[in-house]
Amino acid sequence: MGALAQVVRDLPRPTSPSLLVGTDHFDDAGVYKLDESTAIVTTVDFFPPLVDDPYIFGQIAAANSLSDVYAMGGRPISVLNIVGFPDEDLPVSVLSDILRGGAERVEAAGAVVAGGHTVRDSEVKFGLAVTGVVHPDRILKNGGAQVGDVIVLSKPIGSGILTSAAKAEKITEAELAQAIDVMTDLNEGACKAALAVGVHSATDVTGFGLIGHASEMADASGVTIELRASDVPLLENTLALARKKMLTRAAGTNLEYLGDRFTVHNVDEMLVKVLADAQTSGGLLLSVAEDRADRLVAALKEQQTRAAAIVGYVVAKTDQAIVLR
Repeated sequence: MGALAQVVRDLPRPTSPSLLVGTDHFDDAGVYKLDESTAIVTTVDFFPPLVDDPYIFGQIAAANSLSDVYAMGGRPISVLNIVGFPDEDLPVSVLSDILRGGAERVEAAGAVVAGGHTVRDSEVKFGLAVTGVVHPDRILKNGGAQVGDVIVLSKPIGSGILTSAAKAEKITEAELAQAIDVMTDLNEGACKAALAVGVHSATDVTGFGLIGHASEMADASGVTIELRASDVPLLENTLALARKKMLTRAAGTNLEYLGDRFTVHNVDEMLVKVLADAQTSGGLLLSVAEDRADRLVAALKEQQTRAAAIVGYVVAKTDQAIVLR
């Protein structure tokens, strides 16, 4: 997280007025204005397999890539496949299954696969470059959270830990099923609920964990976010598996990056690490006015998101970006 932030800060800044959202606040996607009623949302993401089943891996990777468009309030319209594949070590049927899984999620999103690019690699990698559309006045950004807002989460935390446990053969396929359901679920419903209710800011929870992505929202908005650890929904057995050292490396690096800009009050040390752990295709983290919070929770439930939990509040800016209680 720290190295990436430094690299991005050192890049030349675009000057086009049509670029409505760039890299300044580490938003989930870029947004480029075409005209008064249309802007395009553009993003890319790919990674190695998290599960053994290639079809399910394809679904997860596609849902994860599509999520960035939903986090900006957009609607995906087309994608390009991005593939790294060791064709001398694995049968091409594995690649076929991965692409079929990805295509299924793209179709479910109402978008189309327009092509892609494949390279030989020492390990499998898959993801999508996604193009979406959004009205310039309806863009969701990670900045915009206001003092007094409520923070709401639309999926439970724990996918990183459960997939690590599955790779280590510490859990069964049946025990991993809940995590797969969460990771393959599109954030379309959460996006619709956020737009219908009118949230102030949004981001999705992925590699920087709940705490890391909340800190990006806090920084972009010029506020401090207080998270309530006991109210964060967790996938079944997440905390128990974390105690068995099934955390990803990101749990430590994400907290290290925040340093003294993050403070904890009476929260189990392992739960802190869980909330900093990397997620894949996580839910939307939404900041909404307090008087609209109940409406947002109800709208998320109506959209059948995997969670609809109030997990924190926005307070005036202090020396800490995130306070965990």
